[in-house]
Amino acid sequence: MRPTTRTTTSRAIALLAGAAATALVLTGCSSGSSGASTGSGDVSGSITLQTWALTPTYTDYLNGVVKDFEAKYPKAKVKLVDQPGDGYADKVLSQASSNSLPDVINLPPDIALPLAKRGFLQDVAKDDTKLSSTYVKGALAAYNYKGVDGTFGYPWYLNTDVDYWNKTMFQKCGLDPADPPKTTDELFSQAETMHQKCPDDYLMSRKPGLSDFSLAGVKIINDQGTKFTFANSSKAADLIAKYAKAYKEGLMPSSVLNTDYLGNSTLFTQGKVAWTTGGATAISDFEKNNPSLKGNIIVSPALDNPPLYVQGLSVSAKSKHVATAEALARFMTDAKNQEAFAHLVNIFPSTTSSQSDPYFSKDDGTVEAKARVLANDALKTAKNLNPVEANSAMTDFLDQQIALAMKGGTTPEKALQTAQTKMNTLLANG
Repeated sequence: MRPTTRTTTSRAIALLAGAAATALVLTGCSSGSSGASTGSGDVSGSITLQTWALTPTYTDYLNGVVKDFEAKYPKAKVKLVDQPGDGYADKVLSQASSNSLPDVINLPPDIALPLAKRGFLQDVAKDDTKLSSTYVKGALAAYNYKGVDGTFGYPWYLNTDVDYWNKTMFQKCGLDPADPPKTTDELFSQAETMHQKCPDDYLMSRKPGLSDFSLAGVKIINDQGTKFTFANSSKAADLIAKYAKAYKEGLMPSSVLNTDYLGNSTLFTQGKVAWTTGGATAISDFEKNNPSLKGNIIVSPALDNPPLYVQGLSVSAKSKHVATAEALARFMTDAKNQEAFAHLVNIFPSTTSSQSDPYFSKDDGTVEAKARVLANDALKTAKNLNPVEANSAMTDFLDQQIALAMKGGTTPEKALQTAQTKMNTLLANG
């Protein structure tokens, strides 16, 4: 179970291209469509449900949902298959290339993208007119792709980030723990104040990335999803220049640009920086790993716009029982079943009606409950800040160029252009 993943999307498209061409000839559908089958018809027949690293921990829950589904639809039978966490993307791509995708597949948006582009996934919006009124807007949008018409997954479970701050460091260094930064601009301002009062302490401990460009209003990729465009915006260069200036002035640890950088979450846990981001339950890990933080952490909404992490259930366009597969995906992602799942694991339902559930919406006065309520509220406006077309090889190269610019080894403009050229080459040659 993972809130988000990074896969090599362009490589996946290349791997699937040949298999898709054969499959499309056989089925009569065109690339980017959802196949000839529709979800109309009886909910009957035997189908396979594939999940990702959920057993044995959640076997009882999954078996219970399958049992309830089969009781509701007596003519349907479901076989549950769970795949290990490691190598899952490659496993799914192999299944697609051999034309053996399970009927219902647990897919995050980035793994679903190459499958959708090559016609392996059903456009579930064709058969379900209630999608937009049932699911959180951002979660549903995660399965809408540039250059492909349709919705290629039912949002299953969600997560997002909130901000965590060290109260003692705030008080010691001239900051008000009751008024932590709400925007990136305020973060820079308060980081400067902290550095002036406490030269050896830090508020910031990170460099920017694609998500920060999105928050700054930069257009990351064109409307067709075929070319990255972030280097065309002066806002992206301005943001890097701002981070470079902060780094030069000592507003963040020098290790931020090193390959062995521990990450701001680790430095926060060690009490070396006063800010980090994390999920709604991250506070328990902070306190477990450093008991001195207990009672010393304050929580607030994510800066600017909260990020969205999505897992979903997609339906194979080649399924012999599309109606049954869609019914199962819809059943598993209804409010009742998602809420039951969210009480077992630290995630949030994607159903809009679940946002009023007291478990997610009621603050009992503890920091833990406040974090959960803040995250629940954030999901109303959260969105995927990184385009799914940007795979790990691309973002790693961009990260290297940004680090080079922050060190003064190149200009922000040149770093961005170099990264964009490389990323577009990778995208085109995928």
